[in-house]
Amino acid sequence: MLYQITSFLLDIAAGLFGGACLLRMYMQAQRISFGNPVGRFVFALTDWLVLPLRRVVPSKGRLDWASLLGAFLILLAQFGLLWLLVGGTTSLALLPLLALFGLVRLVISGLIGLVIVYAILSWVQSDSPLVDVIGRLCAPLLRPFRRIIPLVGGIDLSPLALLVLLQVAAIVLNYLQGAVLR
Repeated sequence: MLYQITSFLLDIAAGLFGGACLLRMYMQAQRISFGNPVGRFVFALTDWLVLPLRRVVPSKGRLDWASLLGAFLILLAQFGLLWLLVGGTTSLALLPLLALFGLVRLVISGLIGLVIVYAILSWVQSDSPLVDVIGRLCAPLLRPFRRIIPLVGGIDLSPLALLVLLQVAAIVLNYLQGAVLR
């Protein structure tokens, strides 16, 4: 029971801080201003980790490698703490691999959440700056689907198609992780 509670709490913390690091990287890659509420929230959650990492790992082009490394380190710490909690019964060398799979899983989960929020906000007319930011974050992901899938009765089904693809990617990732770690 203690392991499950600790694992749950670590998963929430790693998802929040690691996801914020990944969102920071994605927002910078899309050149979205951080002057909005989402950007300020992301900075508040990630500056403590990303700014020191930037001294070691500079940005290259549009990619903020320090944010990506920060998310990886957060997941590595999560799996390291869980490893210690179970008494170190498995190989310590597996932790970076678990963190890498966790990072990809976090990307997929974050994109699923982003698309769901986008779909819900698209049903409601809102003047919130959040709508613009989420729309700009989802636009590059939905663009290929919108080229292929026509509007059906005035309804855009591209978010649904993207969600299906992301779920398939999550299934493939789980299969790969199981195959690699056996």
